[in-house]
Amino acid sequence: MPALICLGIAVRDLVFRVPVLPTGPQKLTASSLSRRGGGMAATAAVAAARLGGTVAFWGRLGDDAEGRELRRELQSHGVSAPAPSIPGTQTPTAAVLVADHGERLLAVFRGYLDDSPDWLPLAEVAAVQAVLADFRWPRGALALYAAAQAQRIPRVLDADVGDPQGVHGLLPCVDHAIFSQAGLAQAAGAGAIESADVEPALRRMRERCPGVVAVTLGEQGSVFLIDGVIHRVAAVRVDARDTNGAGDVFHGAYALALAQGFSVLDAARFASTAAALKCHNGTGWAAAPDLASVLQLLKATQW
Repeated sequence: MPALICLGIAVRDLVFRVPVLPTGPQKLTASSLSRRGGGMAATAAVAAARLGGTVAFWGRLGDDAEGRELRRELQSHGVSAPAPSIPGTQTPTAAVLVADHGERLLAVFRGYLDDSPDWLPLAEVAAVQAVLADFRWPRGALALYAAAQAQRIPRVLDADVGDPQGVHGLLPCVDHAIFSQAGLAQAAGAGAIESADVEPALRRMRERCPGVVAVTLGEQGSVFLIDGVIHRVAAVRVDARDTNGAGDVFHGAYALALAQGFSVLDAARFASTAAALKCHNGTGWAAAPDLASVLQLLKATQW
């Protein structure tokens, strides 16, 4: 069974369901409140595990109630979480507003976490088939990528908005860099980028990354730059209930597909299908689809 390591951030999400997202200062009444696991790499790890992969999450967890609950929740989905609990650390937490039409708004507290990667069991990298990291813990990501490169293992970067310098520092270390639309615009210093105009920004990022460079565009699919050629991968149409975490599911499914030996474009189609089903299924890690559901929809989709 393919083995995958996901490294980066885990977040405790407080999810408020609201009729519409706010456009200015106002008071909203939520119809529900739930507490769930979140975070880029942690969500990707759960998604890959639910798709049948053997997955480890190498991210830091605070020595607090939120950290203990995140560890328990990861393990309940079959994801190992070997991070030590360091006294005085605090787990990242996010307030997530989800509108009835599925779009979301986040406010994130990054927590207080130890920056040292010394606890990472890097000798275990030799036993896996792919690694994935987000940019939220650069020292850990650099250590993981160096170990994976030595083993010639595919290295995937989840490059979202928030820290363009951190992304720039990791791009030379990976062979698959997948941006969000906002993350690509920020990293390329291009302001807002329309989906039809992502090619120049992708080519600028390709100057920093030695491999595949791509961007996810939500319901407009994704764009991949492979060996100098642009490829567009359509999104799978579904009735979306919650788009929060869809990009993270895409990354987890994509990395797992690479671990299974898929080509880049087949991995992208597999990931697109998994992300679409997550949007349809609803909120939280339990909404990540299983392998049978993805394969069924993948087969039925006209690419």
